[in-house]
Order: sequence, then structure tokens, then C-alpha cells
Amino acid sequence: MIMTVDVGNTNITVGVFRGDEVVTSFRITTKMSRTSDEYGILLINLLEQNKIGHDEIVDVIIASVVPNVMHSLEGAVVKYFNILPIIIEMGIKTGIRIITENPRQIGADRIVDAAAAYELYGGPVLVLDFGTATTYDLIDKDGAFVSGVTAPGIRISAKALWEDAARLPEIEIRKPESILAKETISSMQAGLVYGQIGQTEYIVRHMIEEANMGEIKVVATGGLGRIIASETDVIDVYDPNLTLKGMNLIYKKQNRKSGKIRA
Repeated sequence: MIMTVDVGNTNITVGVFRGDEVVTSFRITTKMSRTSDEYGILLINLLEQNKIGHDEIVDVIIASVVPNVMHSLEGAVVKYFNILPIIIEMGIKTGIRIITENPRQIGADRIVDAAAAYELYGGPVLVLDFGTATTYDLIDKDGAFVSGVTAPGIRISAKALWEDAARLPEIEIRKPESILAKETISSMQAGLVYGQIGQTEYIVRHMIEEANMGEIKVVATGGLGRIIASETDVIDVYDPNLTLKGMNLIYKKQNRKSGKIRA
């Protein structure tokens, strides 16, 4: 089995694949500082909770937008799994060509999402990821990453509200019963959710219009993407496992049967 590790700003999402099947997935918070031993023991314990022995993992692939985590995480994979992991970075085969002005500025997570959306749903495709930031990435019919938009994510906006406005409470992010809110919590929920829906529709429509590529499929992912996707007709597909699937697809392009380190 292959273990995919997506290191985001908020969470580390781990997936385990048997071929194209997602056997299991789980999340670890990113912001807590950990040693390689802590990562190793945590990963092994979580795998065992999902009835997977760590010795069943034959290879590991990592995509990260948090450089400070990588030394400990790579060390954990080497020490506890005896595997030299594949790191998704410039030069690795992804199936996506980046033709923006500075390709090195495109995060590994966005490349992975682009690779998955293009291979699974075809091009041109517009990929939306509702994560810590909300990103909108356009891939043309030939698999070229041509443009991207980055906006604050819903959680960032929510955190700004309750941290910077003294009288506003920390709230659950969900769609209220009505946009015509009558008290503080539902008014905040309405502003956050309906504001994100409006932003999504405006950006998607203008990107498609300016791209002038004809019909473009819109694919969304990310934890809070489910809320938005169910409330707008500009999103064609919501795929919660898009990033993990992309990492598995990129792994297959490396033609590596095992990452085990020989004794």
C-alpha cells in the first residue's frame, strides 16, 4: 500500500491507497511542533487504529506547503517506515506544465489538485480548493497550469472576525437558516457562508469569461467546499479526496515499485 501525506497550513491529511482505492484517511494538526519520533509513533498508531500495519506501507509520497515540518516528517518516514519518501517539488513528473511567470511560487498542493482534476475530469478545468486559503486554478485542455487566484479561506475570515472584533464570539461555520439574520451568531454565519458563495460565483464566472476556452468543468475540493458546492450551480463536481487522489496519480508517474531502504 502507498501512503500519501498532504501537509497543509492547518492539517496534515494522510491517505492510504491500495491501487486506486482509498483504504483510509485521517488528519493531524499541522501547527503543533513535533519531533520525528513523535510523527513516527503518531502515524503508526493512527494506521493501526485503521487496521493497517506500518510494514504494509511500501512507499510514501509527500506534498507540503509548510517547510518547517519537513525535516521531522521525512525523518519519521525514514526511521519508522524504512522508506525514503518522494517529495512533490519542481522537477518531479506530475502531468501538469506550469506556464505562469514564476512556476516555483505555485504550491505543491495546487499542483497536486491540478494533476488530479485534469486526469480525472479532463481539461480545460477550473480547480477550487476551500482550504486555509481558497484557491482557483485554471488548467487548459493540454494540461498547462495557466492561471491562479488566491483568496482568504472561510476559516481565516472567521478567525479575523472573532479575534479582531472584541464583542464577536467564536462560532461554528455553517449556513444559517436564512440570510436575514436576527442575532449575532447567525449574522456572522450568513456573512461568512453567503460571502464565500458570492465570491466563488463571481471569481469562477469571470475567470471562465476571460479565459475564453469554451466550456470549462469546475471541480471543487477542501473541507468546507461541501457547504459551498451544495449552494451554487457554478461548481460541477465536489471531490473531497481530490488532493489525495492527485498524489496517488503523481506517485504512479514515478514508476517506483517501492521506496524501502535496503539494509
